[in-house]
Amino acid sequence: MVKVPDTATPFFEYAPAPESRSIVDIKPSYGLFVDGEFVDGHGRSFKTISPSTEEVLAEVAEADEADVDLAVKAARRAYTRVWSRMPGSERAKYLFRIARIIQERGRELAVLESIDNGKPIKESRDVDVPTVAAHFFYYAGWADKLDHAGLGADPRPHGVAGQVIPWNFPLLMLAWKVAPALAAGNTVVLKPAETTPLTALLFAEICQQADLPPGVVNIVTGAGATGQAIVAHPDVDKVAFTGSTEVGKAIARTVAGTRKKVTLELGGKAANIVFDDAPVDQAVEGIVNGIFFNQGHVCCAGSRLLVQENVADEVLERLKRRMSTLRMGDPLDKNTDIGAINSGEQLKRIRELSEVGDAEGAERWEVACDLPTKGFWFPPTIFTGVSQAHRIAREEIFGPVLSVLTFRTPHEAVEKANNTPYGLSAGVWSDKGSRILWMANHLRAGVVWANTFNKFDPTSPFGGYKESGYGREGGLPGLAAYLKGADA
Repeated sequence: MVKVPDTATPFFEYAPAPESRSIVDIKPSYGLFVDGEFVDGHGRSFKTISPSTEEVLAEVAEADEADVDLAVKAARRAYTRVWSRMPGSERAKYLFRIARIIQERGRELAVLESIDNGKPIKESRDVDVPTVAAHFFYYAGWADKLDHAGLGADPRPHGVAGQVIPWNFPLLMLAWKVAPALAAGNTVVLKPAETTPLTALLFAEICQQADLPPGVVNIVTGAGATGQAIVAHPDVDKVAFTGSTEVGKAIARTVAGTRKKVTLELGGKAANIVFDDAPVDQAVEGIVNGIFFNQGHVCCAGSRLLVQENVADEVLERLKRRMSTLRMGDPLDKNTDIGAINSGEQLKRIRELSEVGDAEGAERWEVACDLPTKGFWFPPTIFTGVSQAHRIAREEIFGPVLSVLTFRTPHEAVEKANNTPYGLSAGVWSDKGSRILWMANHLRAGVVWANTFNKFDPTSPFGGYKESGYGREGGLPGLAAYLKGADA
């Protein structure tokens, strides 16, 4: 638990409220999910561990090129013989069934996600899993209405979709990709991140429970080489990737000159902009949610705070006070606000960039807390005295670290916000609607939130500009990414 500073008087202490692990049955080992069955892989196995305790959770098969080829062939058979020929109203029934099973098994999915990923159970329970079900419900509704997707009469699926997802939102990123692909009539070969494969493998069981035809969804686990094999496979028609900009560029090079269609959702360095007329307490909650939600493991995290100069001191004072109430600890404790960093490798990067911030002269302030002795942990941290030249203001840290800059005018705020190679998201806090609209019109970001942050809905498209990728996921544009016109 985070210690409250001596200057503040706590009203009460929180007693532990742990969620039971008994609801989850983690198997000692997992194979690959190919053609509707779990099978052994040809590659070596690897261990997935709990970020909060470093305990080994399971041995997981690593797919090699031969395994990927079998999965793609299974997906092609299912596409040609069954899924693309099935009426949209029938495909919708499967998607509705999957959505209902996700709801029924929601507690199990949330606990497993928190164990494998390190995020607080209240986030996986109240945000991730409900949004996952909502995506399947939403795209189930589109499956028999593809003529109204804006691509003319009788649009067609691409075929086999190869999908590679990250470790920060394992189940949610799966839903973002699998649901629209299936609704459009594609089949899928999906690779979860090597550090968070377990909810994807549980989703494979849900596909079996829903009697999804074999081969429609295939899940192959592994590291970067497995993802590369999927992207490079000649019989994959559509590639969807969420992850780092560096890997996104490598994927773009791989598919260049081929017929493959691609969507990439990559890194970000979002500006969260607070004007002097903003509701301060509401803005502080938005700042905390923008950077400390999911330990800052969010591509669109508001990792750069731009505060109008004349209210900067007040905002920082209230922000530090609010940060001092955040509770860090066991991800399965329902009181926990900040969970574990996903991996030792990611923790190392967060520490390195934070030390760079110190060396460059920025002033660090972090919550006073006793970190657990086991697992990967980093306290909520802010840096003040930051300029646009600082690396911590330019590079994606992907952790609970906030860089604070100030501005005087809206034009200066826009200039500083856009001074980044990224363009995924931004937030604007102001009491003036006209100012918010002016800012949104000038910010080079795919999503601009007004007096809120990190709000997602399956009906709303999400994606970025510049080095944050291209294409959109969610909403009608997310469906259209898996379709082509009848004459294409």
